Formats: sequence, C-alpha cells, structure tokens
Amino acid sequence: MADRTAASTVSGPPQRRESLPSLTGLRFLAAMLVFLTHATLLAGPLRPTAPISFFNDQDIAKPLADFFQFAGPIGVSFFFVLSGFVLTWSATQGDPVTGFWRRRVLKIYPNHIVTWALAMWLFASSSPVHAWLPNLLLVHNFSNRPETVSSVNLPAWSLCSEVLFYALFPLFIILVRRIAQRRLWLWAAAMVAGVAGVTLVTRFIPGGVPVPGYGLTTNQLWFSYGFPPPRLFEFVLGMILARIVAADLWPRIGLLPSAALFAGGYWVALVVPSPYNFSLATIVPVGMIICAAATSDLRGRNGWLSSRTMVWLGSVSFAFYLVQGLVIFYGRPEVFGARTYDTLPALGMLSVLFAANLLAAWLLFSLVEQPVMRRWSRSRKRPAPVAPRSTESVPAGGSV
Repeated sequence: MADRTAASTVSGPPQRRESLPSLTGLRFLAAMLVFLTHATLLAGPLRPTAPISFFNDQDIAKPLADFFQFAGPIGVSFFFVLSGFVLTWSATQGDPVTGFWRRRVLKIYPNHIVTWALAMWLFASSSPVHAWLPNLLLVHNFSNRPETVSSVNLPAWSLCSEVLFYALFPLFIILVRRIAQRRLWLWAAAMVAGVAGVTLVTRFIPGGVPVPGYGLTTNQLWFSYGFPPPRLFEFVLGMILARIVAADLWPRIGLLPSAALFAGGYWVALVVPSPYNFSLATIVPVGMIICAAATSDLRGRNGWLSSRTMVWLGSVSFAFYLVQGLVIFYGRPEVFGARTYDTLPALGMLSVLFAANLLAAWLLFSLVEQPVMRRWSRSRKRPAPVAPRSTESVPAGGSV
C-alpha cells in the first residue's frame, strides 16, 4: 500500500499531502479541555485566597472542579499525540532540517515571548533569574525546582516538551519511516507501553514534598507530567499513527465509537489515582479519535470538525491555550476579585471568561502569530540567475 505521508516521486518534487481539516478542529477541543480545568479551579495559582470558579454554591463548584481536574492533563496529552501525527503527515522528504526548525521556532516563540513579557509586566517581575530565564528559553521544565517549573506564564510549561519534540523530529522521522508496515501496530503498542511504564516508574521517584490533591510528591508529579523526555512516548505514538493511517491500515472505527471510548477512559481517569489519570487512561481513545477524524477527511466525509468555524477555532487554539495564564489566573481575580455568583449568573460569567480568552487569543494570533508565520516561515532565498538564452537551438538533453 502507498504511504501517503511519504508521497514523492523519484525525479520530481514531493506531492502535496491530503488536507486534514478535522485535526485542526480537534486542536480547539483539546485547548477547551485545558480551559475547563483552569476556569473551574477553586483557588488560583497566583492568588490562592481568591477563587477562579464563579460558582458560590460549593455543592456545584467542588464537583465541577473535581470533574474537570484532569481534563487539562488529558488535553495536553491530546496535543502531544496530535503534534506527532500532524508533523509526520505533513513532513516532506528532502525538506531541510534548518527549514523545519525555523518554522517551528517561529510558530511557538513569538507567541511565547509576548505572553512571557506580559506576565512579567503584570505579576511575575519578582521571579528570580534562575526561574524567569529558563522560562523565557522554554527549558524550565527540565528543572525539578517548583519555583522554576511554575514560573512566569504557567501554561508555557508544555512548550518545553514541544521544543524537545521539534529538536528530535528530524531524527525520529527517519526512524519511523524505516518501520515496516507490518510492524507499525507493534510499535504503536510499544509507545502505549512506554506511557504505562512512565506511570509505573513514577511511584519510585524519590524526593520532594507531597502535593495536595494528587497523592504524589513534587518530584513524582514533575517526572510523570512536566519532565519533557517521558512525554516523547505520546509524540512518537502520534507519528506512528500517522503512518498507520497513511498506509490505509486503520480499521473502520468512526468518531462516535472512538468518542464513546474516550468518555469511558475519562471516567476511569476520575476514579484512578495519579499519575494514571494524566494520560494513560485515555491514551488509546485519544489516538483513535485522531485516526478516525483523519480517515474521515480522507474519505471526503465533511463533518462538523472540519467546518469553517471549527477550523478557525483550531487555528487560534495555540494562542487560546497560551493566554489562559493571563486571562484566567491573572485577569479573573484582578477584575472580579473573590466574587462568586449563583448558578445562572455564574454560567454567564464563565461564558464571559471564555469570550475574553478567545478575544485575547484572536488578538495574539492576528497581531503576532499569523504575521510572523507569513513573513518568515518560508525561505526567501533568491532564485538562481537565469542564463542568457542562446540564439542557437539546443538539442534535447544538450547544453549551451
């Protein structure tokens, strides 16, 4: 079977990949999972005495916070698998490594630098240099010091993993392309086993102090969730799944059964202890949803995920994710203090918070991310000069 992630001719340029707009829509759903975790917190990380949740009825606020507590970690895991899938699907044989790295740097660092600068200006100026400098460079989660890991703009922690993924992708894509088609499923299973292995090893990580609500120490939470190298299993799983779909090896399992299995995995995440609920409980259905959405696009079934609205929301999803530390953790208590509301007004305020976050994301996307990518993401090398045309005819295959 032809592998559509490596479609190229021997003598000609690589062929254009099939578009998968549903995966762009899925990006926003993953970002929304993170938003729901942040927006329902009983206490904010910047002002622990001021609630983030707008609900004054604790019989509503507490169950909501508990229900969405692990939506964020699952959403981040979704991003990591999806990142590996999309990069592999769109990879072009012969694309210079420097060109790939340039595009990835331009994709994440401008947005990060803007939100980092705003966070430093608004609330993080007292951060010590050993915290804010690694955060600026997106290497802070390689440290296990809590004040470094949770410094400046908190959502930026996951970008440390993405930077590692991008740095290693040129090597990984060579290795993944060398996997025989008959062994792709075996390697996918190995990546899931790797996720399980990280989860099991976590309990043996020494040091740190207990983290309330997780049953883990700070070192264990850092290793299983924030430390970039263990997250490589999710990223490489996405890469292998892209090859499985490209080779037409994905069984006809649609989005509905995949979503149902995801719901079951989410329920498991609510009842098992950490770190089993960070990614292990949902890693298989997350991969199923991504593959089902991709195959739906390839078969020309235009669903709601590929609608214009969802594609637009997916396009601003990176900015939507990154501004949450500013809008939710800083803006909500700064504007509304510790005020909470009855159920219906609280739902209205939650909608306002969502709209404010989306507006901030659109501004960041429109004023920073989109212009930077348009201006600098493509190589601007000057074309080679054209030799003067000879007045004599040149035989085919000859030279002047």
